Order: sequence, then C-alpha cells, then structure tokens
Amino acid sequence: MAGVGGVTIEAVDPFSAEATQLVAAYLDEISETFGYDTTKAVPTTPEDCLPPRGRFLVVREPDGTPIGCGGVRLLDAGTAEVKRMYLQPSARGRGLGRQLLAALEAEAMALGASNGVLDTNESLESALALYRNGGWHEVAAYNDNPEATHWFAKPLG
Repeated sequence: MAGVGGVTIEAVDPFSAEATQLVAAYLDEISETFGYDTTKAVPTTPEDCLPPRGRFLVVREPDGTPIGCGGVRLLDAGTAEVKRMYLQPSARGRGLGRQLLAALEAEAMALGASNGVLDTNESLESALALYRNGGWHEVAAYNDNPEATHWFAKPLG
C-alpha cells in the first residue's frame, strides 16, 4: 500500500527481526512514558497477528527503512482489535498515523471484522487525538487491561 511521500505500508511476518525491533521500541517508549508493565497488561503475542486471524503491518520509508508498525487480531468473528500501533518519533507529524490506522482498519475488514476495538493509555495524548479524529468513539472497557485508561470502538466498512 502506497502512502504519502513514497512511504509504504505492508504486511510482514510478526516474528521478523524488523517487527520484533519495532515492537520493542514501542514497548520501551510506553514504559518510559507511563510506566507500562508487560507483566500486568493483557498479553499480545506475535501469534495473535498471524493470518488467518491477524495481520502485522510495517510502515517503510521509500528506501525500505522500517519506521512504524501496527497489528490487528480477531477477538471473535466480527470484532478485530488494533494493537502495537507505533511510529518512530522521526516519522511523526507527517500524517502516517492516520494512514497506518486506515490500513489496520482495512486489514480488519479483510479478516471479516465489522467492528474494531482498541485500548490505550491517557498519557498517549497524540494517540487519543488520532483515534477520536479517525471516527473511533470511547466505550466501556471491553477487556481487563490494567495498563489501559481508554477503550475505543468503531464500526468498520
């Protein structure tokens, strides 16, 4: 999928080195931002983003350098959850978050989902703004993730 300025978004193996490195950078950032603790959070594994029940996307610069990622996984036949959405700080402010979120929504629909859900933390103000501006609305908690403070949903399609 082509993006702004020659950036591409493509599905990759969630076990690949680049996927692993991007998720590690994401986890490091949220640990620094609000003290995210992987031992308390609802577990998400690379297996969750394997077809046919999930997808993992990587955002690439025109030269192929990976600069962001995100995953989607089916929770049930009609509901997909967005997970691990991340852009490196140098890639932010270019509209790539909107593009990545749209690509994840499209992948969720391709998996058969008609509804999307996600959770996030109040410390991630840019993420909250992105989801709200993208048509996601706040809902009651759909999981028991103690690291989340906000839960969102969106009809897909």
